[in-house]
Amino acid sequence: MPPFDPRLAHTYPAVIGCDEVGRGALCGPVIVAAVYFDPRRIPADLLGALDDSKRLDAATRERLAPAIAAAGAVAYAGGSRELIDRINVRAATLDAMRRAVARVAAAGIAATVMVDGRDVPPGLTLPAEARVGGDRLVPQIAAASIVAKVMRDRLMRALARRHPAYAWERNVGYGTAAHRAAMLSAGISRHHRTSFRSGAVSLRGGAKPVP
Repeated sequence: MPPFDPRLAHTYPAVIGCDEVGRGALCGPVIVAAVYFDPRRIPADLLGALDDSKRLDAATRERLAPAIAAAGAVAYAGGSRELIDRINVRAATLDAMRRAVARVAAAGIAATVMVDGRDVPPGLTLPAEARVGGDRLVPQIAAASIVAKVMRDRLMRALARRHPAYAWERNVGYGTAAHRAAMLSAGISRHHRTSFRSGAVSLRGGAKPVP
């Protein structure tokens, strides 16, 4: 059951919510979204539908994403595969969070930032808190998780057309058995994170590279 009751909209603060998608994937970027809205001023049916993106099916996420964008301010930032391999995925994620929040703030929005997880990104110019499980506690974090997931899934489906061996249109870069098997048989692409390991496949040298 979705966690946000529209009848309690007045109890949810107007904050900037920030979340990431793709941190645990074997390839592709991390995508971060920052979302601001006042829960009292968005449609009740939208507030009531928000949830952790992992709890929603793809069709629901696709339906909600444009409604979220229309209801408030949305900004994105990415941590590329190259950045992830150079500075590690945690640091790349925090850097992308800082940039996404800065883009919302640049629109003249000054609000507390609520970040999903345990870490507050360094370098924020606004007050911020980290919330473990925030995508079921803070509506704006839930919204950020949805729009970030939609954005990244679309990107991975586009990359799948160029690299059909890995079935990214289905696994969106995560380490499914079929994805790992394809990495062993077809090699790794330039989009795979060479600093990661996945089961029997070491992306630092356990599979041959492909263009």
